[in-house]
Amino acid sequence: MARLTKAQREWRPGMPKKRRSTKVLFASTVLLLEAFVAIFGTLVVFGLRRNDLPPGMIFAVGIGLALVLVFTCAVVSKPWGLALGWILQLLLILSGIVEPTMYVVGALFAASWWYGIRTGIRIDREAAQREREQAAWEAAHPDGETN
Repeated sequence: MARLTKAQREWRPGMPKKRRSTKVLFASTVLLLEAFVAIFGTLVVFGLRRNDLPPGMIFAVGIGLALVLVFTCAVVSKPWGLALGWILQLLLILSGIVEPTMYVVGALFAASWWYGIRTGIRIDREAAQREREQAAWEAAHPDGETN
């Protein structure tokens, strides 16, 4: 039998479900898409510049960047996770030094990252306000009456 997670062990019937952050969801989505771009960018650089750069270095840097992007999805909820995400946006833009098309791709992903973070913060703030208003209404109407 599979082991239960801490959240599964602590769950009791009737417990409210912990709300997940939309900001973290949006940020993780952008980072995961960037990981795929890093892998495909690695293949492009290998195909176009394998005579100029050592193939081992091309793959090590490309796959390493993709792994760091995926790892950052796990830590984006921590205070330093967003800072790491911004650093990775800069690295993706700077990969244009090796393949100039990556300047455009990196800039577009940095814009997506900024928009996802900004919109996620706004949605999280609105959801928290709705939860506070719902709790206040439920406290004022304990029987569920609408009058």
